[in-house]
Amino acid sequence: MLGQAVFGDSDKAVWIPGPEHIARSQLAAAMQRWGFDSLAAFHRASVDQPEWFWPAAAVDLEVILKGERHAVCDERHGRLFPQWFSGQTFNAAWSCIERHAADPSMAAKAAAIYEGDDGQQRSMSYAELGVEVERFASTLVRLGIKQGDRVSMFMPPVPEASVVVLGCAKIGAVVVPAFSGYGSEALASRLQAAEVSLLVTVDSTTRRGKRIDMQDIAVDAMALSPSVHSLLVLQHGGGDIELKDSRDHDWHMALSHPDNTPVATVDLDPNHPLFIIYTSGTTGAPKGIVHSHFGYLFKAAIDFGYAFDINRDDVVTWITDMGWNLGPLMIIGGYHLGATMVFVEGVPDYPKTERLWQIVERHGSTFLGVAPTAARGQRVALNDGSPAADISTLRAFASTGEAWDEPSWWWLFDTVGQKRLPIINYTGGTEVGGGILSCYTIAPQSPASFSGPLPGMDVDVFDADGRRTNDIGELVLLNTWPGMAHSFWRDDQRFLDTYWERWDNVWVHGDLASVDGDGFWYIRGRSDDTLKIGGRRVGPAEIESALTALDGVAEAAVIGAPDDIRGMKIIAFVVARPGVTLTEQAVSAGVMAKLGKGMTPSQISVVDALPKTKNGKIMRRAIRARYLGQTCGDMSALDPATPLECIPTIAPETNTAITSN
Repeated sequence: MLGQAVFGDSDKAVWIPGPEHIARSQLAAAMQRWGFDSLAAFHRASVDQPEWFWPAAAVDLEVILKGERHAVCDERHGRLFPQWFSGQTFNAAWSCIERHAADPSMAAKAAAIYEGDDGQQRSMSYAELGVEVERFASTLVRLGIKQGDRVSMFMPPVPEASVVVLGCAKIGAVVVPAFSGYGSEALASRLQAAEVSLLVTVDSTTRRGKRIDMQDIAVDAMALSPSVHSLLVLQHGGGDIELKDSRDHDWHMALSHPDNTPVATVDLDPNHPLFIIYTSGTTGAPKGIVHSHFGYLFKAAIDFGYAFDINRDDVVTWITDMGWNLGPLMIIGGYHLGATMVFVEGVPDYPKTERLWQIVERHGSTFLGVAPTAARGQRVALNDGSPAADISTLRAFASTGEAWDEPSWWWLFDTVGQKRLPIINYTGGTEVGGGILSCYTIAPQSPASFSGPLPGMDVDVFDADGRRTNDIGELVLLNTWPGMAHSFWRDDQRFLDTYWERWDNVWVHGDLASVDGDGFWYIRGRSDDTLKIGGRRVGPAEIESALTALDGVAEAAVIGAPDDIRGMKIIAFVVARPGVTLTEQAVSAGVMAKLGKGMTPSQISVVDALPKTKNGKIMRRAIRARYLGQTCGDMSALDPATPLECIPTIAPETNTAITSN
């Protein structure tokens, strides 16, 4: 391998797996069969012997293909556009639902549990899900959808989202997930780019008790999208569905239509598209990332099965939107492994502060995803205390999406998890098809870090000259893997320019990373959020962590701004805890005591809120653009509850911040 097979040292860990973790681990069992006594040795083999590892892992994880394989990795279209397991056929619908629904030991097991914004609950067994997938696939064919056609899913986290994904997979249609918080123009841009034929939505959803009319947004987007010939609407919000013209169809009526006839599951090339998932950047046109049936499912199975140790006895709860990669990943990875997936509509703290923990208690969740932003909010809401709900069924937390601040990590690990539960920190991206680095249930853990690379991923950190560094540098990948994006939808050159252009045969992911002396990996923020202070590269996460460790600071965001003397200066924005008055002088003194003068922000603004996406990520690039008076780009993902206007703008003539009134 070219990268680093480095994993954290148990001598420096704060959590070490016990015999019970090893005993239930599918990865530990596989490593023993394959003759490996350490994660590092196994990882090197997974990278150095792809002709062995990928087929062996597919068999171990029950990713079953048909026919005779011609090649594990077929590079006839070039190294950067590999085709996987060529010569065979595969369909994700069979792996995720059909085999389980036909299995007497699985059919009655809950596949999906739904928790609504105002307390509604319902569930769907694997057998029931299988029936709905069959009905939906038949409906697709009756509506004229063919193999390769694109179907957009504009839905909140409801079990029917699973039906859409797997019904489309069954006939070879391509799913285009769309974030449920989009307005009509943002939705239309994705519909247009993918030339979507059918749009599936709900009548309405709610967020913090407020009704959002998704059907109206969908209809307005369709008016701008001539390729869309049909709209399918699920009655979800409790009101009547208004079918405005012949293109509109009621979900329940359509799925029970007398002209629906059963359709066969199509045997597909493993590389046939399953998803086109659009990212939501703050600059540039959205990128339509193409994922295939086999690659996406196989990567999900490896990450969920080997790192998270998801098994059939798990109940997985993770608040996410179906429009971002984690939503489809939960559907494909969770169902393939036979787990129960809890779909949660809304936010962790509404209608009650402890809603998230009550959901765990109610459904006996065993695996809980908690984003760092959500943890920070819960930590403040619970005043650094522990939830009252009984969460004893949990065996692990998971987190992804952004870098941790250590105070919030410690609160979740120490206070909530009682040092018993590992936090499976996980990072990657839509274009990766899952993770690059992760913690493992069988590996030591250190605060706010990653145990090491995921299987089959040749990972390293490069400095500005393309040389290995353990200091803060670019997170890179030095091989190809099933699950990586096949390209951008109809834009190969942009795909190459985005990830492969900087260094030959090196995937530059866009994250800052580092590896400490004990072998633990860290994400330090996005590359384009890098601060270069006095010639030294600094990730915003280190400074933000110091800020949130101060008494009275609930959240923090750090950006870099031009400076005539040092090239760049640090600007910080902090949100105070309820009832606390913060001053720039006190916060500055606190950071200086922790990090020294060189890492202390030049300016600290106390603001009412930090602009975030509707799924809770702080929008640092938008904050920087707002502060500097630049164009903010695509803001369709902005949560209206955290307006950009909270951020002051700089007055060019004085180089000081001003606020908008």
